[in-house]
Amino acid sequence: MLSDEDGEPRVSAHPPVSAAQRVIDAAIEARIFPAAAVDVGSSVGPMWRYATGTLTFDTPVPASLDTIFDLASLTKPIGTTTVLMQLVLDGRVRLDEAISETFEEWRGHDREGVTVRDLLEHASGLAARLVDPSLQDRREFEHDICTMPLEYVPRSRSIYSDLGFILLGLLASTRGRASLADAIAGIVSRAGLVTGSERLAYDVRPDDRQRVAPTVPLDDDRRRGRTLVGEVHDSYAAVLGAVAGHAGLFGDAGAVGAFARTMLRAVRGETSLPPPFTPDLASTFTTRSVVPGSSRALGWDTMLPTSSCGVRMSARAFGHVGFTGTSLWIDPARDRYFVLLTNRACHGGSLDEMRTVRRAFHDALGEV
Repeated sequence: MLSDEDGEPRVSAHPPVSAAQRVIDAAIEARIFPAAAVDVGSSVGPMWRYATGTLTFDTPVPASLDTIFDLASLTKPIGTTTVLMQLVLDGRVRLDEAISETFEEWRGHDREGVTVRDLLEHASGLAARLVDPSLQDRREFEHDICTMPLEYVPRSRSIYSDLGFILLGLLASTRGRASLADAIAGIVSRAGLVTGSERLAYDVRPDDRQRVAPTVPLDDDRRRGRTLVGEVHDSYAAVLGAVAGHAGLFGDAGAVGAFARTMLRAVRGETSLPPPFTPDLASTFTTRSVVPGSSRALGWDTMLPTSSCGVRMSARAFGHVGFTGTSLWIDPARDRYFVLLTNRACHGGSLDEMRTVRRAFHDALGEV
């Protein structure tokens, strides 16, 4: 273990950990993000936990391992994809079923063959975002996504699309007869993914708001000028009631780490885990797509030397990042997971600066 016996994080003498900590500390000094929390470990448990910075650049309130972050697009693999794993296991959803079986408006010769698998692999032909961002409710989102012209021939390439995961969220709630929030809460409870004060959920309870790392809306968000504390940063998710397939989950490093360990154990073949974390499903959902040029799996991304995971992970590694400054990577060959949560979207640095930090962080831990 790379933490003190009482569980408190410390500056480890282990050189890779010291180097990774310096990466995080330097990023805060450079104002790339105000707060950060780290959980790195194996299938057995955490090996290094660390929290630093303050909740915003202008407040003295320190970040801690209890700090709750807006997970942004980590919602895609942790939330929506996991719920779909359960629905596939229950026989309520088939990966190769046509989207038109659920959405009547998804019609046309250019899209009739698009499947659940295609949406999960970001290979459906859908654009990344909407041309008109001023939609008001679920029905308008469903209509516009189902009827908008496709941007490319399905499965000819892969373009990362929030729209595809919004549709997957709607599909999952319809087929599961429960909201995404209730579905993921059930999985979290059955799998024992949170303990004590840990949090992994779509909502932030009022008494937890004081430990939330804030974000600030983008300039095209109708909420601009406000600070968001326990409110989802993504504007589409906000319109959808803060529960959406592409964004909306909040969590702390310990809870995300617990999820990572569960996926790690499943993909390494452990058979004693609660559903939907079976080895076969975990392997299916984390296997790279055969779509030309794609690094995507089902809801996950996979290792490329040019990606945010750096160059030192194995070819079996899979993970995802979030716009607000969050990141999760899992490497089954090394039996390691890496959680890095920040609130870059609180007057922090650019996406390119955040990507540089992520790569340096993961590369520093290449020998852990």
